[in-house]
Amino acid sequence: MKLDVQLDGRPDEAAARARALIAAGVDGLFTFEGPHDVFLPLIVAAGAAEVPPADLMTNVAIAIPRSPMQLANMAYDLHLLSKGRFRLGLGSQIRPHIENRYGSTWSRPAARMRESVLAVKAILNAWQDGTRLDFRGEFTRHTLMPPAFDPGPNPYGVPPVLLGALGPVMTRTAAEVADGLLVMPFHSRRHFRERTLPAVAEGLELAGRERIDVYPQAIVAMGDTPEEIAAAAVGVKGLLAFYGSTPAYKPVLDVEGWGDLQPELNALSKTGDVMTMIGLIDDTMMRTLAIAGTPAECAAEIKARFGDVAERVCAYFPGTSHRRETVAALARELGTKP
Repeated sequence: MKLDVQLDGRPDEAAARARALIAAGVDGLFTFEGPHDVFLPLIVAAGAAEVPPADLMTNVAIAIPRSPMQLANMAYDLHLLSKGRFRLGLGSQIRPHIENRYGSTWSRPAARMRESVLAVKAILNAWQDGTRLDFRGEFTRHTLMPPAFDPGPNPYGVPPVLLGALGPVMTRTAAEVADGLLVMPFHSRRHFRERTLPAVAEGLELAGRERIDVYPQAIVAMGDTPEEIAAAAVGVKGLLAFYGSTPAYKPVLDVEGWGDLQPELNALSKTGDVMTMIGLIDDTMMRTLAIAGTPAECAAEIKARFGDVAERVCAYFPGTSHRRETVAALARELGTKP
């Protein structure tokens, strides 16, 4: 399996971090929509002469507050800058963030994301094929493309457009219209097998498609010693507690019989009691919702969970900056390098 690892969000540190991760043997770098712009670190990595080539991906760029035209322009240029190694990963976020952080409008997220994916692809294909742009949707319309604003065909082709999803409706939507599905990192093996994959099959059948690329994401507590694994587990439990406090992620807990934990975590999150939240995530929960162990143990679990349906995995190491040798060992065990 190929290994994608998160590229930290600060653009002034992106080149050095990208160089170190690629030297460790990772195949791809991804960014997420956090405290810094989701595109800038990838621009730095793609444009820096000292950074070796690698696959690049947003994981994810929040689409609802952005125009499909803006997203298409950025995807085109990053694909050009990276010499054909960019994938545009899109996501919806949840209502409080869309309305109160982005100051945008929230409604019918699956329908909006479906249209965003289709609109971005229509724009990119119009540029590539030289055809008239004529996308008329419910939420957005793109019918004007004067020659001065048309970049023409991208020499590296059209970048793939992926969609992040957790619930069955968004997962079906991804399988219907996107080039790939980004499986959100808060999940268990059981949820992936019993909820995600059946929804993918339903979406493919509805669209008359045969397959879609699946990109699982894994939250990983990794170390070379028991002490390092225990230290990494603190950051992992913190991220799991944060995800678990969000109502949208309750179905994952429900599958494992832990649904009652969600409102408790949610109440604690509103008081800022982070340590109590972390304390509610025991080791059984951590190893069910995340992956923990040495690089060899983590690689074996990743392959067991996803190896029959995916060719690459996105790994998160929350709160931990691993030594190059540790990341290299994971990449080697996954089979990304000889």
